[in-house]
Amino acid sequence: MAGSMLSVAISNAPGTARLAIARPDDAATRAIIVAELSGRPSASLQTPGDAGSYELRLTQDRDGAPVILLRQPLITTPPSATLSAPSRVARGKGLPARGIGPNGEQDRVVIAPKDAAADAAGPSFFPAENSEATLEAPETPGAYELRYVMHAPLAEHRILARQEITVE
Repeated sequence: MAGSMLSVAISNAPGTARLAIARPDDAATRAIIVAELSGRPSASLQTPGDAGSYELRLTQDRDGAPVILLRQPLITTPPSATLSAPSRVARGKGLPARGIGPNGEQDRVVIAPKDAAADAAGPSFFPAENSEATLEAPETPGAYELRYVMHAPLAEHRILARQEITVE
């Protein structure tokens, strides 16, 4: 799924090798995501937030420029998320919430005013750490949303799911 974490195991990689995700036609010098291996046999990378065809690459610098040692096709599907929480909560009280989605490292489930921007701050948790949490409802009564907000390369602050919440 676009925006999700991809675990990659590598055997016999050079000590200075890197993993990269790029578009298949991109030159070796271009990548969307790069992760240093530093001699490790595995790494996790967040896939781009847009669904599509990419390429997973093992690269190494030679004469100051990256060279592609290995490549593998990588196709991501459209990102999606689900939310679950009560539709009403008293102001300042705990709202049990659940959010499941791509679970990228910076994805979050947040309570925000209905008309707020996608990057609005509010009570939140990171679903990559735990898919459930109790969020403190705002003190101001009104119409809010519980949102699953994906933050991935090529798709920062994209709202994948919304659920209306009334704070009383």
